[in-house]
Amino acid sequence: MTTTADWKDGEKIIGACMNCAEYTNLEKTVAELDAAGVDLYHLDIMDGTFVPNIALGPQDVQAISKLTGKVCDVHLMVQDAPKYIDMFVEMGAQIVHVHSENDSQITRTLQHIRDLGAKSSLAISPCTSFETIQESLNVCDYVLVMRVNPGFAGQKALPFVDEKIKKLVAAKEQYGYKILVDGGVSAESVRDLWKVGVDGFCLGNAGLFGKDRTYTQIIEELRSYPK
Repeated sequence: MTTTADWKDGEKIIGACMNCAEYTNLEKTVAELDAAGVDLYHLDIMDGTFVPNIALGPQDVQAISKLTGKVCDVHLMVQDAPKYIDMFVEMGAQIVHVHSENDSQITRTLQHIRDLGAKSSLAISPCTSFETIQESLNVCDYVLVMRVNPGFAGQKALPFVDEKIKKLVAAKEQYGYKILVDGGVSAESVRDLWKVGVDGFCLGNAGLFGKDRTYTQIIEELRSYPK
């Protein structure tokens, strides 16, 4: 099944981390982000067990999916993620990011996401090495590289993760996935990592929300950086 999450090679993918967004008027927020040129609505799903925080749920995915024609993705930071994948895809998630750190059958989970017609993505925590997850890349449409420890917004990026990003970039052609970077993504991070070969970014407080410029101004600047 082809979804709108099929970006061409070389396209710059810019996502908005909706855990950082203004929800008092969600329709207005989504309309402004759509008009600014956001490609992706990124939702972090947390259960308070896999990570020490609780955030968002299937109703949020459904609500945002109804307000936009853009791609919605979910990052499942939960225990027993395979139990919830079908529900989130039914609610409108077109990319599902799952972790290998608590899933001994991660390749089966990634394949199941594909079987549902969504795009499979492996979320990689800072402490997880490239070598540990390399075999799983055979069934990945995306990888989501965390530059912070999962669970809380507003953390500073961990610079040692960038060496792992370079390894993932070097393996992209062999395995055929795209790379998204999440966590502490500032304008400077985007500028530097476009050049390395990253395909897209999930922007939160560090790069998009709570600024003294419009979403349009910010996104236009980010897209102007050479890739």
